[in-house]
Amino acid sequence: MSNLANNYNRKKISFSYGKGSFLHTKNGLKYLDFVQGIAVNSLGHAHPKLIKAMNKQAKKLWHVSNAFTIPEGEELAKKIAKKTFADYVIFQNSGAEATEAAIKAARRYFYSIGKPNKNRIICIKNSFHGRTLATINASGSKKMCEGFGPKVSGFDHFNFGDHKKLKNLINKKTAAIMVETIMGEGGIKIIPNWCLKGLRKLCSKKKILLILDEVQCGIGRTGDFFAFEQSKVKPDIVPIAKGIGGGFPIGAVLMNKKVASGMTPGTHGSTFGGNPLAMKIGNTVFDIITSKKFLNNVKNNSQYFHSELNKIKQKFPKIIKEIRGRGFLIGLQLFKDQTNFINALMKEKLLTIKAAENVIRILPPLNVKKDEINQALKIINKVCLKYK
Repeated sequence: MSNLANNYNRKKISFSYGKGSFLHTKNGLKYLDFVQGIAVNSLGHAHPKLIKAMNKQAKKLWHVSNAFTIPEGEELAKKIAKKTFADYVIFQNSGAEATEAAIKAARRYFYSIGKPNKNRIICIKNSFHGRTLATINASGSKKMCEGFGPKVSGFDHFNFGDHKKLKNLINKKTAAIMVETIMGEGGIKIIPNWCLKGLRKLCSKKKILLILDEVQCGIGRTGDFFAFEQSKVKPDIVPIAKGIGGGFPIGAVLMNKKVASGMTPGTHGSTFGGNPLAMKIGNTVFDIITSKKFLNNVKNNSQYFHSELNKIKQKFPKIIKEIRGRGFLIGLQLFKDQTNFINALMKEKLLTIKAAENVIRILPPLNVKKDEINQALKIINKVCLKYK
């Protein structure tokens, strides 16, 4: 009997070690891991440069309070600011914390300029922004909020693609619009570039903030450092996590100068956020992923993966409805519930995970090899044949 609470529906399988794109069980079974901690292990398992960075830093300094200057954090913040729209960064430990900080930063900005009543944030219904009380209410999911009342107020919702409702929701109390650039849990749904441009224009016109949640779709997963880069827009706030730590818990909220002006000493904090060990690993991940060669490789290999998946879709039009996503954030939408299909893939030693709308999420490490992609394609094709 496990003493862990039953808040996860865990599969009856565990692993003793991982290497690159693969996980190994104690009894010698080898699985191709295209979950990677749900888009967390951006460089796969046991990457040698991450191990080296961790071991070196672990011998020096793990943790100090943010009451003191942490050079490793200063270094990573400087790199992020130079690479992105951001002027300032607050480091956290997870995506939910990063999104919480984004919500706080948006509200605090308007408070700081004498408009405390501008505190409502508009989000897409059934999106995913985390599991805290504020973020489940931001997500607007009845299922996620069930049993966790009273409702945390301050959020308004529109359905994906309902631009008329979105515009009608904006009023004098609206502080920001917050959306995932590519919805992850919600079914790997991309907000088109023209729509992102429209959101930026709308926010600028209404003098409200644009928050783009890149916790799952950012940090190179689409072949660009951020998924929104293709649209050429500049958001005001971006929460990140998952891939930036390569498996180590790191989150952050990125802000422009205007928003950051409201985050004065004492407005926000984190005991572990930005600790030296996390920051050393974050710097290492950042340096690898931001390489032009690395990102081009992500684009080329992911384009090949999408192309081959669409060929399988054409072979099995009664099984696969749509291939969704961008880069290595891939959704395989089926016509019926995907549970049995995912289990069948697992029996063939390919690990994937669910999303909404009968979507199977496929999330390989960003440095996945082409022969590993081909191995996954072969398994998917084999499972389709059984379901034909």
